[in-house]
Amino acid sequence: MLTVLRIVHLLSASVWVGGTVVLVFGGCGSAVLAATFLSGGVQLGIGFVGVSLAFGLTVVTMAYAVGHV
Repeated sequence: MLTVLRIVHLLSASVWVGGTVVLVFGGCGSAVLAATFLSGGVQLGIGFVGVSLAFGLTVVTMAYAVGHV
């Protein structure tokens, strides 16, 4: 039988895993998009600032979404 303490630990662990998944997809996914693609002499990509903003916004979003846990 699960006690309240175990339920709290399971909830905390699931939030931790979910936050890590979101951070990896949001941050590392933006790093993939940061690659400079050349298309007819025009540089496309989000660059270092875009990657920094993506990581920062991902952390802030998850803090607001699951910070109460």
